[in-house]
Amino acid sequence: MGAYILRRLLLMIPTLLGIMVINFTLIQFVPGGPVEQVLAQLEGSGSAFDVISGGGAEIQDVGGNSSGYIGAQGLPQEFIEELERQFGFDKPPLERFLNMMWDYLRFDFGESYFRSISVVDLVVEKLPVSLSLGLWTTLIAYLISIPLGIRKAVRDGSSFDTWTSGIVIVAYAIPGFLFAILLLVLFAGGSYFQIFPIRGLTSPDFETMSVGEKILDYFWHITLPVAASVISAFAGLTLLTKNSFMDEIRKQYVMTAKAKGLSEGRVLYGHVFRNAMLIVIAGFPAAFVSVFFGASLIIETIFSLDGLGRLGFEAVVNRDYPVMFGTLYAFALIGLVMNLVTDLTYVWVDPRIDFESRET
Repeated sequence: MGAYILRRLLLMIPTLLGIMVINFTLIQFVPGGPVEQVLAQLEGSGSAFDVISGGGAEIQDVGGNSSGYIGAQGLPQEFIEELERQFGFDKPPLERFLNMMWDYLRFDFGESYFRSISVVDLVVEKLPVSLSLGLWTTLIAYLISIPLGIRKAVRDGSSFDTWTSGIVIVAYAIPGFLFAILLLVLFAGGSYFQIFPIRGLTSPDFETMSVGEKILDYFWHITLPVAASVISAFAGLTLLTKNSFMDEIRKQYVMTAKAKGLSEGRVLYGHVFRNAMLIVIAGFPAAFVSVFFGASLIIETIFSLDGLGRLGFEAVVNRDYPVMFGTLYAFALIGLVMNLVTDLTYVWVDPRIDFESRET
């Protein structure tokens, strides 16, 4: 197993490098970089997007020289060159990429262009929101899906299986953001009830509350975002659990156990459960990462939660490259590590699995 882990760790290096190369190359062709963002704000144009939408011509500075930046009208060329030096754009792209990767190898992610705070501190500041969403969503989805999937497998073809399948299909078909909006309309001061707050993870007076009040306030705020995130996650996981159990129930060893007179519960949870739950339990790390990084942007935006999803979106809009590439590098590395953890979880759940023998 040690050789397999070593191979996977070594494979992460070219994979991570490829991800960074592709994204760094693509960003070079996207208009409205950090320099243009600053110039647009100085010229009162709002943002570089407002500026570049007006045309593609270069603007002459006060000396009659072409600055190369739309929105640089009236600004001295020396000022623009100084901006380029501050942002590091006076160096060729290859040198900038190599310097960036060398810093990232030492886990030095630099400082945000526009917030005067290090990328690490910024991520740590936003992490609790996204971590809350990801952890609670994954946990609740598993707590719902596993018992429901087992029950559907045992009662396959019954009326219970039919109407629960209808609910699962509808839940799978509804996008998470649409369900989030529906929850806001129904329970957060829309056209019906105002039971839950519509923004934030805590109340303004959170620091003055007692421990019990803080816990209640936290769950009061997190209820709707988590519910919106769970809806699509639990549907797919329920079907996966049901199909996994049905495959195991049809196998010969289950029929043999029943023929020996074992009760249905003993057969189901003493023999079938471990084998059927292999793929479900082993997929927990990947499921958590998927919820943590995938659904956070839309949910955080709708419920006004200041987490990593909104941080990444704002970094892209503002062309805050240290935040963009720093978080991309860190999250890509976490994703690759979690894929390895998933494989190791398979072995932990079922020691009969041997990845090394499969690769030889």
